[in-house]
Amino acid sequence: MRALGHSLGWAAVLALAVPAAGCQCGQKAAESPRPTAPVEGHGERPAAAKAGVKVPLPPGWSAIMAEDGSFQAGPPGQPVLRVDIRRGEGEKRPSSEALMASVREQFSQFEISLDQEEDEENLALLRLTIAPKLADGGVGMHAPTMLGAKRVGEDLFLCASLPGAETEEVRLSTEACREIQIQGAAR
Repeated sequence: MRALGHSLGWAAVLALAVPAAGCQCGQKAAESPRPTAPVEGHGERPAAAKAGVKVPLPPGWSAIMAEDGSFQAGPPGQPVLRVDIRRGEGEKRPSSEALMASVREQFSQFEISLDQEEDEENLALLRLTIAPKLADGGVGMHAPTMLGAKRVGEDLFLCASLPGAETEEVRLSTEACREIQIQGAAR
């Protein structure tokens, strides 16, 4: 459902970014970026032309580069995937277990269900369903989310689904994160 509040999605982004790359104190990571012009075409698009980064996208999705330098993609007018690149920080790629431990710590006021976990040599991915715990002992609206960290060469790519992403969009975002690669072009 797209009605889910903004804080849950950005909390997911922070849950990934903090343990993966250390504290970035003083930075405004939780602010909403203002997207710039969409990237033309369909399918595989460079996340940053000068970087030679390729993020394969599902048919019909469009991509934008936000003012903060993040790559965002999703159905036209509705970004559901955010990818941040950390140059030279590939060795800091967290394991899926470390990501999950961070999520459990940072989302202590949420019920968390692990839907998918992958941990390969250069990739850690989690797909979760998260719902806020209510004062009456129940839980609020469930929301799917994805967190991922992929090492490509010496670089680290941090992926997260954005607020309002639906279950299928989260699944497609997971696939896009899994397939990130550096093109043959020099950086």
